[in-house]
Amino acid sequence: MSLALDRAGIVQFGTSRFLLGHVAAFVGESLAAGRSRDSILVVQTSSRPEGKAKARALAEQRRYPLRVRGLRDGAAVDTQREVESIAGCLIADEQWPVLERHFVETARWVVSNSGDNGYQVGDDTSLAEVPKSFPGKLTKLLHARYRAGRDGLTLLPCELISGNGRVLKETVMALARRDHADPDFEAWLDERCLWVDTLVDRIVSAAIEPVGAVAEPYALWAIQATPGLALPCDHPDVQEVESLLPYELRKLHVLNLAHSYLVDQWRHRGLSPGISLVREAMQEPTLREALCRLLDEEVLPVLEQELPGLDLAAYRDGTLERFINPYLDHRLADIAQHHPQKIQRRLQPVSDMARRHGLATPRLEEAISRAASLVG
Repeated sequence: MSLALDRAGIVQFGTSRFLLGHVAAFVGESLAAGRSRDSILVVQTSSRPEGKAKARALAEQRRYPLRVRGLRDGAAVDTQREVESIAGCLIADEQWPVLERHFVETARWVVSNSGDNGYQVGDDTSLAEVPKSFPGKLTKLLHARYRAGRDGLTLLPCELISGNGRVLKETVMALARRDHADPDFEAWLDERCLWVDTLVDRIVSAAIEPVGAVAEPYALWAIQATPGLALPCDHPDVQEVESLLPYELRKLHVLNLAHSYLVDQWRHRGLSPGISLVREAMQEPTLREALCRLLDEEVLPVLEQELPGLDLAAYRDGTLERFINPYLDHRLADIAQHHPQKIQRRLQPVSDMARRHGLATPRLEEAISRAASLVG
């Protein structure tokens, strides 16, 4: 299948394996099923040689393998398919005029995954010939679209930042105010563009060279319902929701909490010499039982008071199934980085909620206390 660039209404900033295994994969399935029409123009934004090499490979072949490996409903999944949602790939540093023309004339949605520091601007300016930062590039492109008299577009950032749409808007608005001092441009950004918060959840565990990805079966792209919003594709794992907050809290206080509690127990029980992966920890009866008892007896009873209607038991079961994925090497040592801070963010709020509802959480309290003793 060859996709024309004039149908590439989705501009994707980033060639990360996550986007290839998440957004681009959803768009590919939607296109193949005839449920949507817009393909993707990928933009490579960094100056890294390996990133440019990947972008050139993607521009040349415009399709790539996605291997899905893991467990779903107790059954092993190990499948591979070709993703065919990419109409082209541009390197921003080398092909800016082409990118700007496409952004002005064709774009309808912007998708991004620019990493942990992707919204940092530093000393960058959108007035540069090619700005260095992602917000600088985006502000420059949006200004070109505004000057051409075109309508606004929808921005669907996928960075792991709470309120990512709001934060991206604030960042771009500040750049626009500083660099252009044009109230009409600021009004266009504010009123004509949709800056939408989203939540992404999928482990894309490995790259396939030169372009491709390995992902787990589970996937979610939750998108905040917003007046005037049209979604770029139609896929069961893409959900428009009234509020992202319950989904953020569910992920933080079930999946992320469970990861950190496993680390707590792994260290506390002295099992680090023989166990290094999450799936290995789940095969150790004492660790698995400790985690299940925590979730069933302390965490879920609290969250059911705070997050009614989210079927937390099903999410717990899915989380545990993801943890025993035989194809995923998720290192406990990686999760253990910044452990005290993660405990404060993931476990402490559940303990606070429990007190409000008069519920006891002794296991949570013990883990919180052990993490506090590590500080300083």
